[in-house]
Amino acid sequence: MIDIGVNLTSSQFAADTDAVVARARDAGITNMVVIGCDERDSQHAVELARRHQLFCTAGIHPHNAKDASAEFEQVIAQLASQSEVLAIGECGLDYNRDFSPRPVQREIFARQLALANELALPVYLHERDASADMLALLREYQPRGIVHCFTGNAEQAQHYLGLGLYLGITGWVCDERRSQALNEALVHIPRERLLVETDAPYLLPRTIRPKPKSRRCEPHHLGYVVTHLAQRYACTEAEIIAQTKHNFSQLFNVELR
Repeated sequence: MIDIGVNLTSSQFAADTDAVVARARDAGITNMVVIGCDERDSQHAVELARRHQLFCTAGIHPHNAKDASAEFEQVIAQLASQSEVLAIGECGLDYNRDFSPRPVQREIFARQLALANELALPVYLHERDASADMLALLREYQPRGIVHCFTGNAEQAQHYLGLGLYLGITGWVCDERRSQALNEALVHIPRERLLVETDAPYLLPRTIRPKPKSRRCEPHHLGYVVTHLAQRYACTEAEIIAQTKHNFSQLFNVELR
């Protein structure tokens, strides 16, 4: 399995990063994508990816858009020249928390879309309560990429699929309290556009039994997402794993061993 979304730079992993990676590998996670969320964090993501032979992203999260330096494109481009970096991001729009002013979010997002196109790299996307503005910018720049941690409904899924994007599915899909729209959307999402992720340390799958004492999600929990998807698509877990690995190779132009 490949976990395409791990916040390994989080302070929640600072004390036991090596053990987290080891548990993931023991659970059959052959690789992970470490998410970069600002200039400094993206540098840290590259360092962790290099240290543990993983992949990563480099970009500016919408929460951090207000703190982007004037020359952030040069910083991100330099990081993106490293072999570990597969995509520009996590970038996008978040109108739920509005940690950065919306006009600033849109400007920094647009500049990253332009940078991704210039570097011929996919984008690693974040969107929350901002689908109209997000889709408008995506239609303007037409990037390749993935909607990270997709939790939307069928209509939103079809819009993103229509733009040729892939959708990352997390443990949110295992949450019986709030995943109805997402589970209904799966009917409209072909397996050829799926990728799987934990978004660790967030979104611990609620299907874990017995329930863990810690609420911290780890990459080794990815199997619960795969199991749920296999049930929803009426196929085997091996088929989900094989398909998502193939999709990963197609999107990121990476030859997997």
